[in-house]
Amino acid sequence: MGKITVETCGIEGLKVITPAVFGDERGYFMETYHYEAYKEAGIGQVFVQDNQSSSKKGVLRGLHFQKEFPQDKLVRVISGEVFDVAVDLREGSSTFGKWFGVTLSAENKKQFFIPKNFAHGFLVLSDYAEFTYKCTDFYHPNDEGGILYNDPAIGVEWPIPEGMELVMSEKDKKWGGIKDYVAGE
Repeated sequence: MGKITVETCGIEGLKVITPAVFGDERGYFMETYHYEAYKEAGIGQVFVQDNQSSSKKGVLRGLHFQKEFPQDKLVRVISGEVFDVAVDLREGSSTFGKWFGVTLSAENKKQFFIPKNFAHGFLVLSDYAEFTYKCTDFYHPNDEGGILYNDPAIGVEWPIPEGMELVMSEKDKKWGGIKDYVAGE
Protein backbone atom coordinates (compact mmCIF):
# COMPACT_ATOMS: atom_id res chain seq x y z
CA MET A 1 0.00 0.00 0.00
CA GLY A 2 2.55 2.58 1.12
CA LYS A 3 0.15 5.49 1.55
CA ILE A 4 -1.37 4.39 4.85
CA THR A 5 -0.67 2.01 7.71
CA VAL A 6 -3.70 0.37 9.32
CA GLU A 7 -3.86 -1.04 12.84
CA THR A 8 -6.71 -3.21 14.11
CA CYS A 9 -8.01 -2.44 17.57
CA GLY A 10 -9.25 -5.63 19.25
CA ILE A 11 -12.85 -4.82 18.31
CA GLU A 12 -13.76 -6.02 14.85
CA GLY A 13 -14.22 -3.20 12.37
CA LEU A 14 -12.41 -0.45 14.28
CA LYS A 15 -9.19 0.72 12.63
CA VAL A 16 -6.52 3.29 13.39
CA ILE A 17 -4.97 4.69 10.24
CA THR A 18 -1.62 6.46 10.01
CA PRO A 19 -1.01 8.21 6.68
CA ALA A 20 2.39 8.52 5.05
CA VAL A 21 3.70 12.02 5.68
CA PHE A 22 6.32 13.53 3.39
CA GLY A 23 8.16 16.42 5.00
CA ASP A 24 11.11 18.67 4.42
CA GLU A 25 12.29 22.11 5.51
CA ARG A 26 9.21 23.69 3.88
CA GLY A 27 6.66 21.64 5.86
CA TYR A 28 4.85 18.44 4.92
CA PHE A 29 2.39 16.81 2.52
CA MET A 30 0.05 13.89 3.11
CA GLU A 31 -3.04 12.40 1.52
CA THR A 32 -5.81 12.54 4.11
CA TYR A 33 -8.03 10.22 2.09
CA HIS A 34 -7.54 8.11 -1.04
CA TYR A 35 -10.44 5.83 -1.91
CA GLU A 36 -8.35 3.06 -3.48
CA ALA A 37 -5.86 2.89 -0.59
CA TYR A 38 -8.65 2.80 1.98
CA LYS A 39 -10.60 0.22 -0.03
CA GLU A 40 -7.49 -1.99 -0.12
CA ALA A 41 -7.33 -1.62 3.68
CA GLY A 42 -10.94 -2.81 4.02
CA ILE A 43 -12.54 0.64 4.23
CA GLY A 44 -14.41 0.79 0.92
CA GLN A 45 -17.34 2.84 2.13
CA VAL A 46 -18.52 5.86 0.17
CA PHE A 47 -18.50 8.99 2.30
CA VAL A 48 -21.24 11.53 1.54
CA GLN A 49 -20.74 14.27 4.14
CA ASP A 50 -17.76 15.94 5.82
CA ASN A 51 -18.14 17.69 9.19
CA GLN A 52 -15.81 19.80 11.29
CA SER A 53 -16.05 21.05 14.86
CA SER A 54 -13.90 23.09 17.18
CA SER A 55 -13.81 22.73 20.93
CA LYS A 56 -11.86 24.03 23.89
CA LYS A 57 -9.99 22.01 26.51
CA GLY A 58 -12.23 19.82 28.65
CA VAL A 59 -15.06 19.57 26.12
CA LEU A 60 -16.47 16.05 26.05
CA ARG A 61 -18.78 15.27 23.13
CA GLY A 62 -20.64 11.98 23.14
CA LEU A 63 -21.20 9.15 23.29
CA HIS A 64 -23.40 9.58 20.18
CA PHE A 65 -24.91 7.26 17.60
CA GLN A 66 -27.63 7.31 14.97
CA LYS A 67 -30.64 5.04 15.48
CA GLU A 68 -32.27 4.50 12.06
CA PHE A 69 -29.60 5.97 9.79
CA PRO A 70 -26.28 4.69 11.20
CA GLN A 71 -23.07 6.13 9.80
CA ASP A 72 -19.58 4.84 9.27
CA LYS A 73 -17.17 7.60 10.29
CA LEU A 74 -13.56 8.41 9.49
CA VAL A 75 -12.34 10.93 12.07
CA ARG A 76 -9.18 12.95 12.58
CA VAL A 77 -7.85 16.01 14.39
CA ILE A 78 -6.36 18.89 12.39
CA SER A 79 -5.47 21.11 15.34
CA GLY A 80 -4.80 20.09 18.95
CA GLU A 81 -5.37 16.72 20.60
CA VAL A 82 -8.34 14.60 21.64
CA PHE A 83 -8.97 11.21 23.19
CA ASP A 84 -11.41 9.52 20.82
CA VAL A 85 -13.67 6.62 21.87
CA ALA A 86 -15.91 4.11 20.10
CA VAL A 87 -18.30 1.71 21.86
CA ASP A 88 -19.63 -1.40 20.10
CA LEU A 89 -23.46 -1.34 19.89
CA ARG A 90 -23.82 -4.07 17.25
CA GLU A 91 -26.51 -6.54 18.20
CA GLY A 92 -25.08 -10.02 18.64
CA SER A 93 -21.47 -8.83 18.55
CA SER A 94 -19.09 -10.70 20.86
CA THR A 95 -17.68 -7.28 21.84
CA PHE A 96 -21.05 -5.56 22.44
CA GLY A 97 -20.59 -2.81 25.06
CA LYS A 98 -16.79 -2.87 24.80
CA TRP A 99 -14.89 0.32 24.07
CA PHE A 100 -11.66 1.34 22.42
CA GLY A 101 -9.92 4.70 22.71
CA VAL A 102 -7.10 6.36 20.81
CA THR A 103 -5.35 9.71 21.04
CA LEU A 104 -5.72 11.67 17.82
CA SER A 105 -3.72 14.83 17.29
CA ALA A 106 -2.52 17.23 14.65
CA GLU A 107 0.96 16.01 15.52
CA ASN A 108 0.40 12.23 15.13
CA LYS A 109 -2.00 12.70 12.17
CA LYS A 110 -3.75 9.41 13.00
CA GLN A 111 -7.28 8.74 11.83
CA PHE A 112 -9.90 6.48 13.40
CA PHE A 113 -12.39 4.48 11.35
CA ILE A 114 -15.60 3.77 13.27
CA PRO A 115 -18.15 1.47 11.57
CA LYS A 116 -21.91 1.78 11.75
CA ASN A 117 -23.60 0.88 15.02
CA PHE A 118 -20.90 2.18 17.32
CA ALA A 119 -21.35 5.03 19.79
CA HIS A 120 -18.69 7.70 19.40
CA GLY A 121 -17.30 10.50 21.52
CA PHE A 122 -14.17 12.48 22.29
CA LEU A 123 -12.52 14.52 25.02
CA VAL A 124 -10.39 17.57 24.13
CA LEU A 125 -6.99 17.36 25.85
CA SER A 126 -5.31 20.43 24.32
CA ASP A 127 -6.26 24.07 24.86
CA TYR A 128 -8.18 23.93 21.58
CA ALA A 129 -8.92 21.27 18.97
CA GLU A 130 -10.41 21.09 15.51
CA PHE A 131 -11.98 17.74 14.69
CA THR A 132 -13.07 16.57 11.23
CA TYR A 133 -15.01 13.54 10.17
CA LYS A 134 -16.30 11.92 7.03
CA CYS A 135 -19.70 10.12 7.21
CA THR A 136 -21.42 7.56 4.99
CA ASP A 137 -24.91 8.96 5.57
CA PHE A 138 -26.30 12.43 5.97
CA TYR A 139 -27.07 13.91 9.36
CA HIS A 140 -30.67 13.36 10.49
CA PRO A 141 -31.35 15.58 13.55
CA ASN A 142 -34.24 13.47 14.83
CA ASP A 143 -32.19 10.27 14.68
CA GLU A 144 -29.71 10.99 17.48
CA GLY A 145 -29.08 8.58 20.30
CA GLY A 146 -26.56 8.57 23.06
CA ILE A 147 -25.08 6.83 26.05
CA LEU A 148 -23.74 8.57 29.14
CA TYR A 149 -19.95 9.05 28.83
CA ASN A 150 -19.26 7.56 32.27
CA ASP A 151 -21.67 4.61 32.21
CA PRO A 152 -20.08 2.10 34.63
CA ALA A 153 -21.41 -0.80 32.52
CA ILE A 154 -19.03 0.32 29.76
CA GLY A 155 -16.21 1.71 31.89
CA VAL A 156 -14.47 4.05 29.46
CA GLU A 157 -11.19 5.16 31.02
CA TRP A 158 -11.21 8.80 29.96
CA PRO A 159 -7.79 10.44 30.55
CA ILE A 160 -9.23 13.33 32.56
CA PRO A 161 -6.33 15.17 34.20
CA GLU A 162 -6.76 16.22 37.81
CA GLY A 163 -8.40 19.62 37.94
CA MET A 164 -9.87 19.42 34.42
CA GLU A 165 -13.45 20.64 34.39
CA LEU A 166 -15.57 18.80 31.84
CA VAL A 167 -17.65 20.93 29.50
CA MET A 168 -20.65 19.05 28.09
CA SER A 169 -23.94 19.83 26.40
CA GLU A 170 -27.07 19.45 28.50
CA LYS A 171 -28.12 16.64 26.17
CA ASP A 172 -24.88 14.72 26.75
CA LYS A 173 -25.30 15.01 30.53
CA LYS A 174 -28.75 13.35 30.35
CA TRP A 175 -28.18 10.24 28.23
CA GLY A 176 -28.91 6.91 29.91
CA GLY A 177 -26.63 3.93 30.17
CA ILE A 178 -26.11 1.08 27.75
CA LYS A 179 -28.75 -0.93 29.62
CA ASP A 180 -31.30 1.75 28.66
CA TYR A 181 -30.12 1.53 25.05
CA VAL A 182 -30.53 -2.25 25.03
CA ALA A 183 -34.02 -1.87 26.48
CA GLY A 184 -34.93 0.19 23.42
CA GLU A 185 -33.94 3.78 24.07
